[in-house]
Amino acid sequence: MKITKKDLKKGIITVVTTSSDDTYYLSQILDTNDLVKAKTTRKIKTSSESERSKKVVKKVVFLEIKLEKIEFAKSSHTLRLSGTITQAPDDIARGSYHTISVDESTQLTIKKEKFLQYQIDKLEEASSEKVEGIMIVVFDREEAYFALLKKFGYTLLSEIKGKVQNKANIDTSTTNFYSEIYKQIQEYTKRYNLDQIIIASPSFWKEYLMKEIQDQEIKKKIIQATCSSANRSGITEVLKREELQQALKNQKASKELKVVEELLHQIAKQGKATYGLKATTDAINIGATKTLLITDSLIFKKRDQESTEIEDLLKTADATKTTITIIASDHDGGKKLDGLGGIGAILRYKID
Repeated sequence: MKITKKDLKKGIITVVTTSSDDTYYLSQILDTNDLVKAKTTRKIKTSSESERSKKVVKKVVFLEIKLEKIEFAKSSHTLRLSGTITQAPDDIARGSYHTISVDESTQLTIKKEKFLQYQIDKLEEASSEKVEGIMIVVFDREEAYFALLKKFGYTLLSEIKGKVQNKANIDTSTTNFYSEIYKQIQEYTKRYNLDQIIIASPSFWKEYLMKEIQDQEIKKKIIQATCSSANRSGITEVLKREELQQALKNQKASKELKVVEELLHQIAKQGKATYGLKATTDAINIGATKTLLITDSLIFKKRDQESTEIEDLLKTADATKTTITIIASDHDGGKKLDGLGGIGAILRYKID
C-alpha cells in the first residue's frame, strides 16, 4: 500500500492498494459513516426525450459515498464498501446507493472525523518498506543467491559459486557447496535475526541442502519453494509465489501470538488482565487497559449484525491511550483469543 496524501487535521488519507493484503488492512480501519472516494463503475440512464428510448450504460466515474456497510471476504480478499452517494458528477443523483469494490490497484480517499492511533499505525504498517526477518535463497549445484526481503522487492546480500567438475559426480562434488550455503544461512540468521527462510531451487537441489542443515531451529524457519533458475530472475520468481505470502503470514502470526501468550500468562497467574466483551468494556471505560486485543472475526461479526459496539469501544480505548492490537483468527493466537470471546486486555493495574 502507498499513502499518497495525509492530512490528519482534516481527517483525510489517500492510499493506493498494491496487493490483496491491503484490502484486509483497510477492512480493519474503515468505520461506518466514513466518507470514501474512489474511481468506480456506475450504471447510468442516457438522456432522451422518450422514456422508452433511454438506455442504461456503464460509466467509470469518481464517487464519494458515506459508508453504511463494509463487507470483507477473507478467503478472496474482496472488499466491498456500500453507502449513499455524497459527491458525484451531475448526471448521478446524490443520496442514491452505491457499492465501491476495492481490489489490488485501487486509489481510495478516506475521510474521518478523526483517525484513531491504531488506524494510523495499521496504514503505516501496510505502507512500510521494511519487512523484518525473511530471507530468500535461490540456488542450484553451481551458484546461490541470498536476498533479504523488503516491502517492495529485496536487497541482494551476496552470491556464491560452487566448483562442479562434472554432472557424473553430483553427490560428491556439490557436498561442500551445500555446506557453504548452509554456513551462509547460519551467518545471516544470526545477523538479521531471521524469522523465515525461503529456499528455492530448480529440480531436487533443495533436498541436498536440507540434508546439510543440522540446526533444528533453522529447519523450523525454512519454507521450501521451486524456481526455474538460480539467479536474480529466480528471486523475482519467488517473490510472486504463494510460499512468500505464507512466510509473510507466518511472520505476522508469530508477532500476534506473542501478544496473546502474554495475555494468557497474565490471566493464568491472576495478574493484570481481563477478557470477554463485558469485562473488557468495563476495564476500558475506567481507563485501566494498557493493551487491547481483539480478533478480526469479532469485528466482522459485529459488523454483520450492524452493530457499532466495537467501533465505539475502539474509540474509547484510543481516547485512553490504550494500544490496540487486532489479531487474525486464522492462526493459533487468534483461535486462543476467540476461545476467550474474541477480546481481552492487558491492564495497567489490577481491578476487582
